[in-house]
Amino acid sequence: MTPDITEVLDLYHARREAERAAPAGELALDDRLLAVGPETGRLINILAKSIEAPVILEIGTSYGYSGIWLAEAARAAGGRLITMEISAEKSTYAREMSAKAGLAEYVDFRVGDAVEMIGAMEERIDFVLLDLWKDLYTPCLEAFVPKLNPGAILVADNVRPERELMAQYIDAVRAVPGMASVTLPVGSGLEVSRYR
Repeated sequence: MTPDITEVLDLYHARREAERAAPAGELALDDRLLAVGPETGRLINILAKSIEAPVILEIGTSYGYSGIWLAEAARAAGGRLITMEISAEKSTYAREMSAKAGLAEYVDFRVGDAVEMIGAMEERIDFVLLDLWKDLYTPCLEAFVPKLNPGAILVADNVRPERELMAQYIDAVRAVPGMASVTLPVGSGLEVSRYR
């Protein structure tokens, strides 16, 4: 990690702590930095770096925290990050932070409906991070599975099998032919899968 990247991650960590200390109800849920956290950030960085010249797909840019980890992996492994977000405001913020970190040239920011944008993608995918509204996990999975390269790695965040929507996603990803998958107690819970 370069000093620029470390500085940007520190800015995100400070924002997260400030938001946690704010009185309840002060910030709307959608205005909060609902980031994967440093432990998950390190894990997705390591996993994405394990693939040579990966095309990384992040579904749910939000304010760009996980995108910094993934863009650093793309740079190190000779790949690139495609990150999708429905909010133009959040995408702009994430773009500014990636520029501060010196990673903007490794990131393709796309704004709009994730399922539609995935359907329109021409790229083949080597790594996926799913971190958006939970009712969209399974529709996104169905959209990107036909675009996965052999050996592709999928990481779904906030996976708690006791949550109905997450149980549906786990069932769906494990039903994909050639997919191996495990739930890990990292961060807020992850489902990590490998295709073929």
